[in-house]
Amino acid sequence: MAVNIPPHLANIIGNHPKLFLSTAPSIRTLQLMIVTHEYDKDHKLVGVAKSPVADKKVRQALLYAVDADDIIKNVLDGKAFRTATLLTPLHFGYDPALKPVKQDLAKVKTLLTEAGFPNGLELTLNSPQGRYVRDKEVAEAVAGQLTKAGIKTQLRTFEFVNYLNNMVYVHKPGPVWLIGWGTPTVDAETIYGPLFRTGSNLGNYHNPDFDGMVDQAQSQMDEKQRLAIYHKINKLWVDEVPAIPLYQQMDLYGASKRLAWKARSDELIKAYDMSLK
Repeated sequence: MAVNIPPHLANIIGNHPKLFLSTAPSIRTLQLMIVTHEYDKDHKLVGVAKSPVADKKVRQALLYAVDADDIIKNVLDGKAFRTATLLTPLHFGYDPALKPVKQDLAKVKTLLTEAGFPNGLELTLNSPQGRYVRDKEVAEAVAGQLTKAGIKTQLRTFEFVNYLNNMVYVHKPGPVWLIGWGTPTVDAETIYGPLFRTGSNLGNYHNPDFDGMVDQAQSQMDEKQRLAIYHKINKLWVDEVPAIPLYQQMDLYGASKRLAWKARSDELIKAYDMSLK
């Protein structure tokens, strides 16, 4: 068996006489995280980031500048799914009423002008290289789209462990950084808590209303009420744009036709699910 099959090889494996392709919609999403607030190495809030992306209008401009549909089609060979938030349809808390935005360059221009950048702006996009399927190519596509929209973007890529230890974990990955995220708990709590709540080890965002709802949902035992809280959180998150959702991965596996096995969405490979024909 082989994991993380590059998208352009999927059909070759699927049509091979001795191999088969097994796919699953992943619990993992890829997104552009935005540093709206500064934190110290101990995860304590310092203050609002000294960067244009601290302005919500600039973050909204970034959102409308990215064409994730084009990236899925031309970089990932169609092997991914659009998402409106970082929650997939597999997650508790997912709201099907929220739809992904479409690229709108006229809106980008308007938002940047309202934010005080009528001639555009410059920023840096940081990304790992070699951690996720075609991560560098995805980041390159994003940087090109932002630049064409008037947001001149410099891309920097890093080996993943270096990226985490020297940038992400010490709250210096910004102003915009690419990351993938997925947890087998498949619950909104494991998205919003670690990535966006004040004081989390990966967070670079601060909103007391958001924090309050996250804490409320964590202690709520009634499933319907808990779901309603997450739907409120989703809407606040979409309006605030602390991150730009790109896509939900489609996980691709290749295996010998001697093997009886099916891919799981949680990326776990369990031997007791396998047998030889």
